[in-house]
Amino acid sequence: MIDLAPLVRRLAGTPLYAWAQTLQAQLDAKIEKGHGDLERWQGALDALPRLTPSRVELKEAFIVDADCDDATREQARAALMGLSPWRKGPFDVFGVHIDTEWRSDWKWSRVSPHLDLAGKRVLDVGCGNGYYQWRMLGAGADSVIGVDPNWLFFCQFQAMQRYLPDLPAWHLPFALEDLPARLEGFDTVFSMGVLYHRKSPIDHLLALKDCLVRGGELVLETMVVEGDVHQVLVPEDRYSQMRNVWFLPSVPALERWLRRAGFVDVRCVDVSTTTVEEQRGTEWMKYQSLSDFLDPSDHSKTVEGLPAPRRAVIVGRKP
Repeated sequence: MIDLAPLVRRLAGTPLYAWAQTLQAQLDAKIEKGHGDLERWQGALDALPRLTPSRVELKEAFIVDADCDDATREQARAALMGLSPWRKGPFDVFGVHIDTEWRSDWKWSRVSPHLDLAGKRVLDVGCGNGYYQWRMLGAGADSVIGVDPNWLFFCQFQAMQRYLPDLPAWHLPFALEDLPARLEGFDTVFSMGVLYHRKSPIDHLLALKDCLVRGGELVLETMVVEGDVHQVLVPEDRYSQMRNVWFLPSVPALERWLRRAGFVDVRCVDVSTTTVEEQRGTEWMKYQSLSDFLDPSDHSKTVEGLPAPRRAVIVGRKP
């Protein structure tokens, strides 16, 4: 059982307290329904060595370290490998380097200079395995709640939380739709790598806004295309072999979407082209990755002949 009492205590006296009191029952019901691989992943978690970190670094990287012998380090490696594939990271755990598919630290280095998370209550929607949650704490956040319905990501987060049990980060295996309407309790809400999977992107923006306090900030990261305010790519079928990609707007169009959704002070703080150095297969993620989804003779195009992935970070404020 995962005890959410510390989260309830943390949110006492905040607009989120009533919601927090319902979470234990909601989580227990979700775990009871479960997933076919949960038992195997739980076995990997149980195989992790019992160690107390002597060094924790979250600001510049994710590093958890302690003196341990080679046998203990190999035990940690085998247990963590049992939670593969690892997509977001990297993580360094007692000398084991989890070389994840994504160099998420590169993205964080592009995003974080534009943010002030000091003392903020943060919600990370589509948080994956929680890599960014830990980095948000390293940037000074008061507390971070992540929601993502993927059970493997949930277990990967639990692996890290075993060594950081007192830090105010929680991963809930929920979708955004599982949260109550008009929570209005978070200072900052992140949605990174989610919008293009939504059939109704404006509804997603409105739901994110409903999670924010007045004056709160949205940090939105998504794939974009080049073009003017009217340019939006809607793939005919697949985009980079993904069927669940619906809308890829230009940056001006995306900024307009945020304004139409009611955000103010909307600005783009970063645009970057995703490279095969930033997203690639590793021993920790042995399936196909970006290089398999690009035109082998022209990396400016996907295998479908569409513009290759570009990603933008847009920031806006709820008035």
